[in-house]
Amino acid sequence: MAGTFGVIVLLCVLANLPFFAARRFLGVFPRRVGKPGGVVVLEVVILFALALAVFRGLEVGSYGTAYEQGWEFYVVAACLFAVAGFPGFVRRYLWKESVSV
Repeated sequence: MAGTFGVIVLLCVLANLPFFAARRFLGVFPRRVGKPGGVVVLEVVILFALALAVFRGLEVGSYGTAYEQGWEFYVVAACLFAVAGFPGFVRRYLWKESVSV
């Protein structure tokens, strides 16, 4: 149960990282200006691949072999990654700060 919770937390952190680290590439490398949309999409793709690699490693470490997955698994995983990253997307692009008068 704790392992499942850890996987979900890691997925949420990786999915939201491109949106909360506005001036850092992959949350590590500093940038002088904000990131354009293409860089954010590239970060999401890289972090999705990193999440898949980490989860595959956890599966191999736990069971000794990894079960072969079809294309359906990767489509569902990409959709879950997008849903997990939605709060960061809303905060970055849709949330408007209120102006106090």
